[in-house]
Amino acid sequence: MPLKQVLEVMELLDGPEISESDVKFFFEDKGIKRQEIKIQKVKGEAGETNFLKIFIHGAEGRSEGGTAPTLGIVGRLGGIGARPQKTGFVSDADGAIAALASAAKIAVMRKKGDRLVGDIIAATHLCPNAPTIPHDPVPFMDSPVSIETMNKYEVDELMDAVLSIDSTKGNRIINHRGFAISPTIKDGYILRVSEDLLDIMQNVTGKLPVVFPATIQDITPYGNGIFHLNSILQPATVTSAPVVGVALTSEVPVPGCATGANQCMDLEMAVRFAVETAKAYGEKKCSFYDKEEFQKLLSLYGPLDHLKTRGKVRS
Repeated sequence: MPLKQVLEVMELLDGPEISESDVKFFFEDKGIKRQEIKIQKVKGEAGETNFLKIFIHGAEGRSEGGTAPTLGIVGRLGGIGARPQKTGFVSDADGAIAALASAAKIAVMRKKGDRLVGDIIAATHLCPNAPTIPHDPVPFMDSPVSIETMNKYEVDELMDAVLSIDSTKGNRIINHRGFAISPTIKDGYILRVSEDLLDIMQNVTGKLPVVFPATIQDITPYGNGIFHLNSILQPATVTSAPVVGVALTSEVPVPGCATGANQCMDLEMAVRFAVETAKAYGEKKCSFYDKEEFQKLLSLYGPLDHLKTRGKVRS
């Protein structure tokens, strides 16, 4: 159970400043080598943030000359805090907490001798003083950098599949406390929900799986003037790898800038889901989509890659 890692990551990040040395020491203590940790400070129009990427080499991953696929675990968020307007963690921090706790748990497993088969790349960014923006039905967290910058630093070309974890509480669409997954998104297509991921989810939660609806609007890039549920599916706009959103959810709309709204046990379940998916995916026992059916869709209806762009006005 990764509850310990969830609490440790929250304690590590809960403050007005992010210490690069503390973050590196935390993961080194879990068995991650310094060269497997990349931290880069990036400035944007509304401030700056620290992008963090953790590489965990699997026993048969490509980093070791093997053929096991690589799973990306992306923590998507605007910021972990909204200082000076808000003191402490905001609800939006869930993505960063879950991604880093997943990496910490997998690293501890490897340190103890339970090494995963495939490589894992966990990525997110850490901004304790991000801005906020109006949104319906409740305010959102904004980011100090653009969505293009986040995708650049968080989505790696080595990722064969991506779990995108994000707090998704500021809506009336998902009336469930815990977490929910999306259908698989690939190259502009909203595909059927992965049966393998549904199996993993119900094993982890002990309940029927919960799936949140994805719309065409949600899988188009930010900046096109179209309403988006949030940024959870934005990684799909810059990769051909299949992307599945893992949404931390609530029964009622909770603002992304609300403090005291991070639910430890919900985060623990989401992290456990990510870890179990990482195990199965590396062992080639978990498929995000049916490759043959996807090829049939392409042959019947053609590519939908244009939905990965901002589009153009048509007369």
